[in-house]
Amino acid sequence: MMAWPVAALAFAFGAVMGSFLNVCGVRIPKGESIVVPGSHCPRCRTPIAWYDNVPIVSFLWLRARCRHCGERISWQYPLVELASALLAVALAARFGPSPAALVLYAFGAALIVVTLVDLEIQIIPDAISLPGIGLGLAFAPLSPFFAQPGGTLLGALMGALVGALVGGGGLFVVGTAYLALTRREGMGGGDVKLLAMIGAFLGWPGVLVTLLVGSFTGAVVGVAIMVRQHRDARLPIPFGPFLALGALFYLLGGDLAFKWYAGLTE
Repeated sequence: MMAWPVAALAFAFGAVMGSFLNVCGVRIPKGESIVVPGSHCPRCRTPIAWYDNVPIVSFLWLRARCRHCGERISWQYPLVELASALLAVALAARFGPSPAALVLYAFGAALIVVTLVDLEIQIIPDAISLPGIGLGLAFAPLSPFFAQPGGTLLGALMGALVGALVGGGGLFVVGTAYLALTRREGMGGGDVKLLAMIGAFLGWPGVLVTLLVGSFTGAVVGVAIMVRQHRDARLPIPFGPFLALGALFYLLGGDLAFKWYAGLTE
């Protein structure tokens, strides 16, 4: 059982970082700097004071409106902050207040930003996925998904490398085959690089679970949207958010379900 001070600290850390993730999710699609200028109202451009920028709390205190011009504040902001906070708590509970939990939080935070950007402009930024692949490989010797009792650093690194190759290479083959059969692009290059990043952090079992969960949820949501909007199968639906959902599922406990199933079927 995690001590409540650790949980509270993890929640606060995740909420504060969630505020930054919102900045990334809003500015990256516009090609703006995520550093300058500071937080400001998009309508009146007034800088946001620190007491109006407290994660989750300020949104509720201001009743979802800018203090200066009354512009409505999107619910995206507190929801992302809350999701980031809960992610930090869940990782601290599972892996303890450790460097591993911190790096895996960075991985989860990247997935949140990928989701926001892909939903907005249907592009997964290379600035997130490519460095993410490198970070996953570098972190492999310390990762709870690769570091095993009696294992070697080379073995952990190879596990991460195989995961990246299975993720990126597998999705590339599927996308190429789909294009050849239908003459329509089904998978973008961003999806391929994102799944390679996921494989670098979670290994090839994580890739399989991510694809299973992502494909199922993507199909359900896609069909629901097509029925609601009276569209056909050519309706473009970003796949990145569903891959991110599958990866988060595996990260937060889906690996245990996979190991149980693999052991049951041996």
